[in-house]
Amino acid sequence: MSHANLVDALAYIEANFDKTVSLAQLADLSALSVSRFATVFREQFGLSPYKYLCELRVRRAQTLLLAGVPGSVVATEVGFFDQSHLARHFKRFCGLTPSAFVERTRSKACSAERDAGLLKRAAQPERRVFAFDDAHVA
Repeated sequence: MSHANLVDALAYIEANFDKTVSLAQLADLSALSVSRFATVFREQFGLSPYKYLCELRVRRAQTLLLAGVPGSVVATEVGFFDQSHLARHFKRFCGLTPSAFVERTRSKACSAERDAGLLKRAAQPERRVFAFDDAHVA
């Protein structure tokens, strides 16, 4: 079995993750039977084709959610039926709901920015300002 056969199927999944992708379509692209394709795909990539597709959709959803796109829009944009379908798969892959993921990621980003600011200030030498009145200046 040539790895090149699976490359066509992967390219198809990547290009069409937001649409319905059937196992039969992928098997045809790879010139394999459906059962053989599923077996070889799992051996090569460690996931079933369906799980690979769902994981890809979740990764794309993460990007859109962090860009501020509402969850209901994200769900349909990445190929899930609705928001609950997205949330179910999102939690399975990430261990968090989409809203918890966004909240945690943003709070980590804010704390990282705050920490970077503190480190930057700590690395700068302290400037001392001396005040003299006219009597002490020669």
